[in-house]
Amino acid sequence: MIRYPRRYWVLAASLSAIAGFVDAIAFIKLGGFFVSFMSGNSTRLGVGLAMAPQYALISLGIIGAFVAGVMLGSVVAGKGHDKSGPRVLALVSLLLALAAACATSGMVVAPIALMAAAMGAENSVFLRDGEVSIGLTYMTGTLVKFGQRLAGAFMGGPRFAWAPYLMLWLGLIVGSVSGALTYAHFALSSIWFAALAAAGLALLMRNWPPHKTV
Repeated sequence: MIRYPRRYWVLAASLSAIAGFVDAIAFIKLGGFFVSFMSGNSTRLGVGLAMAPQYALISLGIIGAFVAGVMLGSVVAGKGHDKSGPRVLALVSLLLALAAACATSGMVVAPIALMAAAMGAENSVFLRDGEVSIGLTYMTGTLVKFGQRLAGAFMGGPRFAWAPYLMLWLGLIVGSVSGALTYAHFALSSIWFAALAAAGLALLMRNWPPHKTV
């Protein structure tokens, strides 16, 4: 992440906020399942297989939708050149808009599946050599890198190399708080806000000059 220009740090934190926003809405609606945090769903799958098969099916369905979104995002991104990010964000916005439209129509399963697919696709915004270079919807690796860079700063390394990872984590927290507050007023229709935010970031990223990472 530190290899990207600083404007991309802000963009990544904003996308992490969208992930937190969407995940919080799904978590509240489903009573403890996620649409972006697949480690949590995988644990719930394992526990469900042992104790409550109906919950295992929910976890497995969400994981499947997330992986399908990753695949779709990868196809849209291609090899991950400079112009692939806006295309992926446009896809994320479209999937979230479809989720919001389905929710407005009173559906539940379709919006959740589309939300999970959107979160899977979002991880293809930042690619390098066809691989994800910034994970936007999962924070374990981000916190590990934050801790490593912070330790490095104490040992005489770069003083602020930890900053982008802290920004990414804080983005998720801010998004989660916003999602929970918004859900209280708009329920699943809150997804419209995330769809609009993703569309706005797609337009913003499209107008940025090319960049190179080392």
